[in-house]
Amino acid sequence: MRFLMLFFACIPLSLSAQIVEWTAEKDFNFGVLTQGQPEEVDFTFTNTSSDTLVIDNVRSTCGCTAPYWDFTPILPDSSSTITIKYDAYKEGYFYKKVKVFFNKQRKAEVLSIAGEVRSLSDPD
Repeated sequence: MRFLMLFFACIPLSLSAQIVEWTAEKDFNFGVLTQGQPEEVDFTFTNTSSDTLVIDNVRSTCGCTAPYWDFTPILPDSSSTITIKYDAYKEGYFYKKVKVFFNKQRKAEVLSIAGEVRSLSDPD
């Protein structure tokens, strides 16, 4: 009985192994953006698993944030990039999350972008 409890207790540890390694921080701050001038940032990662990966889906928290990614499979030890574009339409501070879903990992990887949008007429 103890053996079974130990066995099932270790299962979540084996499933949570990292399959990707991000080459930079998963959080990006644009700083100050000019209203109406969209900006984008690239998040690059490497497949650290022994299997080929596929990005199943990339979801943003609102329509002002658009993700772009390559649909081709990512071989082991290969890299790929996800581009996040922010439309900078609404003035003020923003913080947006983007979830990346891989075929070999249950839990989504979370990326984030932040910054402040100011109008051209703002003196600061």
